[in-house]
Amino acid sequence: MRTRAKLDAPLRLLPLLALVVWGCALAADPAKVLRVASPDIETLDPQQFSDNPSFEVLVAIFEPLYEWDYLRSPPRLSPVTAAGPLAITDGGKTWTMRVKPGIFFTDDAAFKGKPRELVAADYVYSYKRWLDPNLRRGGTPVITDLIIGARPVVDAARSSSKFDYDRPIEGLRALDRYTVQIRLSEPNYPNIEDLIGFVGAAAREVVEAAGGDIRTRPVGTGPYRLREWKRGSRIVLEANPGYRQVGFPESDDPAHAALVRSMRGISFPRAGVVEISIIDEDITRLLQFEQGGLDYIVLRAEVATRLLNGDKLKPEYAARGITRHVFPEPYLFSFYFNMADPVLGGMTNERIALRRAIALAMDTETLVKVVYAGQALPANQLVPPGVGGHDPELPVKPLYDPPAARALLDRFGYKNFDAEGYRKAPDGRALTLAMTLRSGAISREIQTLVKKSMDAVGLRMDFHVTPFQDAIKELEKGKYQMYFGGWGGSPSGYPELLQLYSKQPQRVNVSQFKFGEYDRVAEQFLRSATDAERIVAARKMSELARTYMPELPGIFRLEKSISRGGSRAGFIRPTRLS
Repeated sequence: MRTRAKLDAPLRLLPLLALVVWGCALAADPAKVLRVASPDIETLDPQQFSDNPSFEVLVAIFEPLYEWDYLRSPPRLSPVTAAGPLAITDGGKTWTMRVKPGIFFTDDAAFKGKPRELVAADYVYSYKRWLDPNLRRGGTPVITDLIIGARPVVDAARSSSKFDYDRPIEGLRALDRYTVQIRLSEPNYPNIEDLIGFVGAAAREVVEAAGGDIRTRPVGTGPYRLREWKRGSRIVLEANPGYRQVGFPESDDPAHAALVRSMRGISFPRAGVVEISIIDEDITRLLQFEQGGLDYIVLRAEVATRLLNGDKLKPEYAARGITRHVFPEPYLFSFYFNMADPVLGGMTNERIALRRAIALAMDTETLVKVVYAGQALPANQLVPPGVGGHDPELPVKPLYDPPAARALLDRFGYKNFDAEGYRKAPDGRALTLAMTLRSGAISREIQTLVKKSMDAVGLRMDFHVTPFQDAIKELEKGKYQMYFGGWGGSPSGYPELLQLYSKQPQRVNVSQFKFGEYDRVAEQFLRSATDAERIVAARKMSELARTYMPELPGIFRLEKSISRGGSRAGFIRPTRLS
């Protein structure tokens, strides 16, 4: 069977809170309030987020030089604050970008009442913050070793606990007021594409006035600014009154012709105020939406099916002007194995056999059809549909085969059983596997499915269910054995592939997988300038992951956005666990 997902590209054009809104009830009236829902956020510092909800607010406030244009397949970078296209020279090792003059930050006391123009030095400073090892996301080895001259600066900051932002970095410079140049030690297209396509510009004087802590003081150049943030309750954004005129992107694809034609002459943002209610559970969001308390929601799995007859919206919803749009999320949801775990990890034959047996025993078909109520695609590779490196021609080959799992366990020494009928380790000790899950209704269903699957082959399972942020902390510290969750968000496709790259920090390579052949192919992927080259490398990495099983690809979730009155919004996802 071959599965090829059809993306609803227009819904993924812009960040959620850039709010591309049009239609009847929310016609072009900046005084309108748009009401949406989100899980709680952790920070509004653009260099320290580690979760999707924070990112989706951040991208409404801070702007990168470029953003991903989803009207092209695969997506390509297009200018945001840049004055034109990228200039890539020296075989992919020199990237030069020019900031568009006349873009200004929103007002802040640090500017002392004067307009503050966005300049090249702001991006140099913001990229240095991305390198700062004393910030949550800073100092990753890949970027540190990639930008010429960054390593000694990062090492000094790590040893002194203070980053010297005035110390020059040879490969990261403002050539003049508006020109940024990044020079690399070797070509690495995906990582630099994401750096310039996701990292928004922060003003140094604001950061310093806040004592380095801008988690609650975000000042950017984006279409919105923060009006209010009550943790755990709500966030209110208001349109930036000084925001420049931004129109809808053009497309040569005939499939987009009607959409592009309908959006000509319309500028953004469209909503004057955005109220974000902090609501974690999908079912609660749906109830709020049905009661008229929300204008736009994103639903997944079984909750979305409450609105459907088969694959169509129920007539009573359609009659109320409610619409839905479906697209695969740019994430891979996997079962992760801790390769450093003394019971499950390692590269000995019996440990590889144990992980592969678990993969063979996992009923992923039921995961898709029952747990996710058909609102997912089976994952046949590491790269999700619609992003760079995904191979749409790769056939889906389900691994599910309990008899083969039992035979594999028997062959590699897991053949003795305890009094309760569960297998022992090859050395005769009791064998118990533990899976960490984030709290929530769907996790309870996953727990039931996994236990049933493992019981069928004689493997005892325990479960540790914890709030999402706590689960992330445990993963980053290696305090887990198995985990089910998502990773990705980049249109370049590299996050899912590079998550298993040994040079990544543990907070990224949570499986702690270290394998030379995988690293070599990963580096080939990073050097690849064309989509065809990336697909070949990505396919090989998926094969290696399937062989040694540091993670079992599970699903690509389908996301359904539901809106009333014709309002529509799309968003870009960050690179992070979900």
